[in-house]
Amino acid sequence: MFKIKVSNKIIDYATGLVNEHNFGNRGFADGNKDEQLTGIIGQCTVQTLFHVDVITGEEGFDHGEDLNYNGLSIDVKTMGRTTDVKDYYVNNFIALQKDYPTDAFIFCSYFEDKKELTICGWLPKNELKAKAKFFKKGTKRFRSDKTWFRTKADLYELPNKKLRIAKTPKNLKEQLKEYALLIKRNV
Repeated sequence: MFKIKVSNKIIDYATGLVNEHNFGNRGFADGNKDEQLTGIIGQCTVQTLFHVDVITGEEGFDHGEDLNYNGLSIDVKTMGRTTDVKDYYVNNFIALQKDYPTDAFIFCSYFEDKKELTICGWLPKNELKAKAKFFKKGTKRFRSDKTWFRTKADLYELPNKKLRIAKTPKNLKEQLKEYALLIKRNV
C-alpha cells in the first residue's frame, strides 16, 4: 500500500463535476453525492498518477473503464474512510459491475480529513470471484468497529490482504505492465 496526498485542486475539480453531473448510472445503489465525490476524487487522483486526462463528465457512461494503461482497461474503486487503512479492511464492490468490460481493478481508500488516498492494491478482474466473498442484497454487514449496514445491492467484499499490493506508484505501474504483457501473450 502507498498513500498519495490529494491536492485541493483535485478536490475542487471533483466537487464541481459531482455538482454538475450524476455519475450514478446503474439505476440502483448509485451512490449519493458524497459517495460519488469519493469515487471521482479517487479516479482523478489515479488518472493524474498515470498521467492521463482526468474525467470531464462529458464522456457519458464509461462502462467501468476509468483509465487504459498498456492496453489494460482499469476500473478505479474508491471507498471513503474515517481512519487510516488496515490490512483487514474490505473493499465493497457492487456485483453487477463485475460484468463491465474491464481487465483489472485498482482499489483505493480516501481519508477525507487527511486528504489522503491510499492505493490499497489491485486485482485482475478474473480473480474477483475467487478472492472476494459474495453477499445478497439486504444482507446485514458488520464493520470492524461494530457498526453495520445493509447491502443496497448484491455485493462482493474483498479484503485488502487479498489484493496484489504495490509499494510505490512505480511498482504499481510495473505490475500492471507485466499483467498487460501476460494477457497479450495468452490471447
